[in-house]
Amino acid sequence: MTEIEIYSAALCPFAHRSRLTLVEKGIPFQLIEIDLQNKPANFKDISPYGKVPVLKHGDQRVWESAVINEYLEEVFPNPALLPKSPIRRAQARIWVNFADTRLFAASGKLLYGSQDPQQQAAAAKELIEHLQFIEQEGLRKLSDNGPYWLGTEISLVDFTYYPLFEQWAVLEHFRGVKFPAELDRLKQWCNTMANHESVRAIAHSPEFYIEHYAQLAQRLASPTVSKL
Repeated sequence: MTEIEIYSAALCPFAHRSRLTLVEKGIPFQLIEIDLQNKPANFKDISPYGKVPVLKHGDQRVWESAVINEYLEEVFPNPALLPKSPIRRAQARIWVNFADTRLFAASGKLLYGSQDPQQQAAAAKELIEHLQFIEQEGLRKLSDNGPYWLGTEISLVDFTYYPLFEQWAVLEHFRGVKFPAELDRLKQWCNTMANHESVRAIAHSPEFYIEHYAQLAQRLASPTVSKL
């Protein structure tokens, strides 16, 4: 029996980042897909927050994707996905925090928030401003001209951000938000990540995400989401 289990959902970018970490580290795992609109009766016993991802390692459980990824980094240290230097580790954690508290919050607000045109425009503006910040303060200052966020080696930061960009077609299709053409460094990073072996191993197409978000909208049948 596989020692590692991960409870996941195909559309969840947070679960996606932990699956990427498992694949990159070559850790065998059992994938358990959860229908978040029809959760198993005992799911709260597995996930105290009622969310994915949840990692089971033997008798132990870990939840919250950023915590799961750092746990995997400590328990399975090779290949290393965090820098050795304390300051570089701190920088990595700053950017993981930025993703969790700002970038993904902005994209969620745009996708699931109010359909009022002014509020939608404000949400789109906020998201684009976050991308501009990433371009200038993240990739251009930390990558040292390497292909990845922190330079020549891929890291947890890369895996933290990439799931949003794999699903960017959803924002463009349903909300009309185009990827800013002037963000050359971010676009280059996205292309590098899309061609990375572990990313390709579990990637889904833009059509997959558009189709499944449309199905989700029909199932939720709410005024907020049904206009996806």
